[in-house]
Amino acid sequence: MKTTWRTASLVASAAAVLALTTACGQDAPPPPVSQNVGATAAPGAAGTAGGGDQAGGGQGAASPADTAGELNVSTNAELGKVVTDNLGLTLYRFDQDTAKPPKSNCEDDCAKTWPPVPADDASAGEGIDEALLGEVTRADGTKQLTVDGWPAYRYVKDVNAGDAKGQGVGGKWFAFTPEGKKARGAAQAGLSTRQDPKLGEIVVDRNGMTVYRFMKDEAWPKPVSACTGACLEKWPVVAPVDFADTKGIQKKNYMTFTRPDGAAQQTINCWPIYTFAGDKAAGDTNGQGVGGTWYAVRPDGKPVGASEK
Repeated sequence: MKTTWRTASLVASAAAVLALTTACGQDAPPPPVSQNVGATAAPGAAGTAGGGDQAGGGQGAASPADTAGELNVSTNAELGKVVTDNLGLTLYRFDQDTAKPPKSNCEDDCAKTWPPVPADDASAGEGIDEALLGEVTRADGTKQLTVDGWPAYRYVKDVNAGDAKGQGVGGKWFAFTPEGKKARGAAQAGLSTRQDPKLGEIVVDRNGMTVYRFMKDEAWPKPVSACTGACLEKWPVVAPVDFADTKGIQKKNYMTFTRPDGAAQQTINCWPIYTFAGDKAAGDTNGQGVGGTWYAVRPDGKPVGASEK
């Protein structure tokens, strides 16, 4: 091994709003308003240890070389500075791993989609602090490279130097910064969409938390929320989000309304929207189908997996 490893790893730190109207769909110029203050959590994935994109692990491009070589710092237009291997391929960390002590929780099919980076020949190039590099013994006995204690991986869909297609997959996979932290890039929009492996394209808030509709609510001729009292403890409302702070959301009938308690709530196509307290990490969809009345929201405001009223 070209690098002298530390025996102890370091700890990773880690709408358009319309004026209230008596009927839905009346357009008005969108004044700026506060950001979404729904449930918050660190980014994360739904379901499996490998994140939302691990299914069919062997179906991506051919796995990269089985060596790491000299690690370097590359500048990505969207993410900023990220760590790459000797081939210029981006290296990633997984939120379900641990750094103290180092442990990989990506095995089997997950490891086919996210090949562990071997530690044997890894060395620190320009911009990389050699003291941050280490290794962890995987369940199969192989040595995996760690950066600031976090096990390092490649992504099978990254085939060219500079690719970073694994960034944010499942809400739990992130490119390494030179300090071993998560690359974040530009701030996420107040409301945007993501491709869920089971539900398709769904709406998420600024923190990547899934957005839901309540089938007992009403949208016409004006929005009415049937979620009150204790219901709001489990299903926090999505507060107004300026439409300019959205990405991929339908503009038609994107408006807010005033709830009985005086609070403003965002709608998509006039339907009130919420997050779910039972979703603990970005990418979770634990609220889907709860009680047969709660469903994730599509960009046009329609519920996923339920018939419209």
